[in-house]
Amino acid sequence: MADDREPSHGPPATSARPITLGASLKLYLDVDASVAWARSLAEIARAHAAVLAGEVRLFILPSLPALDRVIAAVADAPIAVGAQDLFWSDRGAYTGAVSGVDLARLGCRYVEVGHAERRHVFGEDDEIIRRKLAAAVRTGLTPVLCVGEEERGNAALAASTCIAQIESATADAGDLSDLVVAYEPEWAIGQAEPASSAHVTEVVALVRSHLAQRGLEDASVIYGGSAKPGLLSTLGSSVDGLFLGRFAHDPHAFASIIDEAAGIR
Repeated sequence: MADDREPSHGPPATSARPITLGASLKLYLDVDASVAWARSLAEIARAHAAVLAGEVRLFILPSLPALDRVIAAVADAPIAVGAQDLFWSDRGAYTGAVSGVDLARLGCRYVEVGHAERRHVFGEDDEIIRRKLAAAVRTGLTPVLCVGEEERGNAALAASTCIAQIESATADAGDLSDLVVAYEPEWAIGQAEPASSAHVTEVVALVRSHLAQRGLEDASVIYGGSAKPGLLSTLGSSVDGLFLGRFAHDPHAFASIIDEAAGIR
C-alpha cells in the first residue's frame, strides 16, 4: 500500500509540454450557473501570463445543455471547452445520443471517455468505451480517457490496471497524436483527500513509460480524484496536470491552481 512520503522517483513531465488543467462540472450546476462560472474563468485566463503564453492549458467540461452558451462565454479566452460524453456512432436511430461530429461543429475540442461514473451508473463496459474513444478520434476531438483502479492497493497493481484500460480503450482509435490520460483511482473520487503523492507519482511514471513504448510520449497524463488546491505543488512535475471536479467550482480556487501550475513551469 502506498504511503504518504514525498515522491522521490519517476520521470519528470516533458519540459516542452504544458501543464494541463481540466475541470468537469458533471451535473452540479444548472445552465445559468455554468455560464457565470465559465465567464469568471475566462476573466482569470485572459489575465494570466502563463495561460496566455501556453505554459498552462485549460479545458472545461460543462453539462451538455450548457455547451453552446459556455462556448460563447469563453470564446475570446484561452480556454477550450469539451463534452462529458459522446456516442460511438455519428448518425443513426439512437434516441438521446450525442454525435461527436455535432460536438466538434459546436466548438468542442475535448470529450471525456471512460469515467468511473459512466461505468457504474450507466453500465458502460470496455467495448463501449473503446467504441466511444474511436469516435472521439474519428471526429477530431481530443479524448480525455479516464483510467483507474477500483480498490486502494499498491501502485504497481494500480498501474497494471490503468495500462490494461488504456490498451482496451485505444485498440480501435487509429491516430492518437493528441490524447489526455486522466488517472483517477476510483476509491479517491469524491473523497476528502486525494491519493498520496507517492502513489500517484509511481502510477503515473509506469503509465507514462508504457505510453512511451507505444510511441505516445506526447500524451499528457494528469491526475484526478479529489484533486484540489495545493496538490499540484506536492506532485510537482511528476504529473502533467490535474483533472478537477468540485474543488474547481470556486473560480478563486481554480485561479490558485493555475498559479501553482505556473510555478512548476
